[in-house]
Order: sequence, then structure tokens, then C-alpha cells
Amino acid sequence: MKTIKGPGLFLAQFVGDAAPFNSWDAITKWAADIGYLGVQVPVWDARLVDLEKLAASRDYAQEWAGKARENGVEVTDLSSHIIGQLVAVHPAYDEWVDGFAAAKVQGKPRERTEWAIDQVKKAITATNHLGIGQHVTFSGGLCWPFIYPFPQRPQGLVETAFDELARRWRPILDHADEMGVDVCYEIHPMEDLHDGDTFEMFLDRLDGHPRCNMLYDPSHYVLQCLDYLDNIDIYADRIKMFHVKDAEFNPTGRKGVYGGFQPWVNRAGRFRSTGDGQVDFGAIFSKLAANDFDGWAVVEWECALKHPEDGAREGAQFVKDHIIRVTPHAFDDFVGGSADEKTNRKFLGID
Repeated sequence: MKTIKGPGLFLAQFVGDAAPFNSWDAITKWAADIGYLGVQVPVWDARLVDLEKLAASRDYAQEWAGKARENGVEVTDLSSHIIGQLVAVHPAYDEWVDGFAAAKVQGKPRERTEWAIDQVKKAITATNHLGIGQHVTFSGGLCWPFIYPFPQRPQGLVETAFDELARRWRPILDHADEMGVDVCYEIHPMEDLHDGDTFEMFLDRLDGHPRCNMLYDPSHYVLQCLDYLDNIDIYADRIKMFHVKDAEFNPTGRKGVYGGFQPWVNRAGRFRSTGDGQVDFGAIFSKLAANDFDGWAVVEWECALKHPEDGAREGAQFVKDHIIRVTPHAFDDFVGGSADEKTNRKFLGID
């Protein structure tokens, strides 16, 4: 068993143009001041990070991480979520997600895909330069618009989509293997990897690639009515990262899983600040500790109701209260004893 590291904070939802959220120095000081020991960093936000420099220079990467360390927090991981999203985009979403990309490839889907693949590879190289062993991203999605099986999908449609998804990601995962970095896909709606079955379909096409892993976020499973505790046991060997994010699902006679096109606050399923939803984090932290999870508990604030700064501050204490310092010995060792094979056979009456 291992003691989970934390608390960490994902900075993507906090970066802004106003202090202290507009610079690397200020935001890391702020995170430390409200109780965090680590930060997870979105590589697409130039206010915090220069990805090109991180990928080009190990010395620069260490200097950049050192500034955060001086301010009281470690860099837990780098995130390329919205860049990974662009590795595979169905045409229905082209204009919607085009703003995630560099201006030079906007409106050019093929060039945008190649750009995204290159950027994710650079983020993985930067992860290596920081001495970190895992990186989080999204898979993108080619067949998400066809998630509901009516009208009946053309035969082979899903299989073709997953074949192509694996083809695009294999060179990225091979690069990650060279860098000694696990790629952790956040299992998430809109991505083709949105539950266990879809992750396994992808993994099968990659021949069980050792660098293909998961970020575990129970909030997305609550909203799908998926057993988020059983999921930990099933994928214990592939779960390498953990987002602490809460959620609730309160269906009514008017709405359920699909949400009725309502805004977040009016949906049956909605994200909440840690401790305000329905996720059993006590059980989650216990299972992760028992399964030797060797990573950080990183708070991701997404809440339909609470102010983000309140959610962040409360989240730090919430994680501290839930981390289990694992025991170095069994509680009943004091009544134990040692014996040899001959003695054991005598105890069992088989000598």
C-alpha cells in the first residue's frame, strides 16, 4: 500500500487576466497559500508556461519548476487536455473546437490534427524534462455524435473510428514510451474514450500499449450512472492519475442522464465542489491506497453553484482530510508468530 500525495490543484479553471491568476509566480504562491502542495498545469496557457521552451530545454524546465518550488508547490503533472481533443475531431465539431488550435491551422482540419499530435508529443517531452512520469490529456472523438444507437449505425462505423483513433495515437504513445511517460486519458464524455468499454476497445487496437493509461475522475462516472468504485478495481493497473471532483445525479420526472439541453445548474447531473456532491471519496481514497496508487490527489474545481476560490480553498482541506497515511504493519502483528513448514503441518493435523 502507498500513501497518496497531495493535495494538488488543477490550474486550468483558475488562470485569468487578473492577479494572482495571471502569472506563474503569482498563481503558484496563491495555491501554496491556500494549502496546496502541488499544481497540475495546462500547457496551452501562455500566461503560465512556454511549452516550446519546456520541450526544448531540460534546464529551462527545471528552472521553471524551481520557481514553483520556491513558492511552496511542486509541479505534479502537465495537462494537454484541449490539445489532445484536437488529435481526433468529428467534422460536426470543427468550428466549435477550432479556437483551441494555433491561428495558423484554424480552418484546416488535417493540418490542425498534425499540429495537435506534435504539440502533445512536445508536452510529453516537457514532462520528461521535468522528471515526471505521467501526462494527462483527452483522446478526442470521431464517433461521439453517434453515441446513441438509433438510427441504427452503419455496420463497422464504430470499429473504423477506433481503428483511426488508435492509428493517430500510436506514434504519440511510442514517443511517450521513449520518454518514460505514461499517457493518462481522462475518461470523459465527448471523447471516444468515455467509459471502460471504450477504453478497452482503444487499448485492444494498441495491443495493450503499456503507456496507454487512465486519469480517474469519479464525477464523470456518477453522471453516467457507472459504478465508480468497481471501476478502480477493474483498472487498478491502468489508473495513474486522479482528479478529486464531485458530482451529483438527481433525476426527476422531466430529466435524466441526457439533461434536457439545460444549463449546468438545471441538469439532473451536475458537477459540484468537493464534499458537496454524492461521490463517496472515503471509499475511493481507501481503494486507491489499497491498490498501491502512486500519484497525486488533484482537485479539479468545476461547480455549478460555488465560487471557484471557495471551492479551491475547501478542496485543499478536503483532500488533506481524506488522504490515508498507510500503516507500515498489520494491526494484529502483536499476536502473530512465526513457524516453519513442519510446525504448520502439525497445526493442521496433516503431519
